[in-house]
Amino acid sequence: QVQLQESGPGLVESFQTLSLNCSGVGGSITIYNYYWNWIRQPPGKGLEWMGAIAYSGKTYYRPSLNSRASISRYTSNKQFTLQLDSVTPADTAVYYCARGDRQRPKSDFGRDDFDYWGQGTQVTVSS
Repeated sequence: QVQLQESGPGLVESFQTLSLNCSGVGGSITIYNYYWNWIRQPPGKGLEWMGAIAYSGKTYYRPSLNSRASISRYTSNKQFTLQLDSVTPADTAVYYCARGDRQRPKSDFGRDDFDYWGQGTQVTVSS
């Protein structure tokens, strides 16, 4: 059963690395054609797709993150992680993990474009 749950620090200092973990993948993180995503929502703004790791292990990222993001997975304990380097207050957001069925969502995606979501975790970057 898929029950995604994000975990990580609630507060990060500027220019540090943010590390988040998503657990509760369910049967396997390598099941064909599932993509495991990180999505965030800054205060007062819409959802922003950050990247995904595929069932194959291949990763996809939002270009505007300028290579600051890195997504990894741990197949043995069915978790995947997000690392975001050199954070600034602009990275303050609620961060979600979610399961989808494509490499990257359409530009105007919504919550319905993913079949499972975590509850989200607030991350605040101090200046």
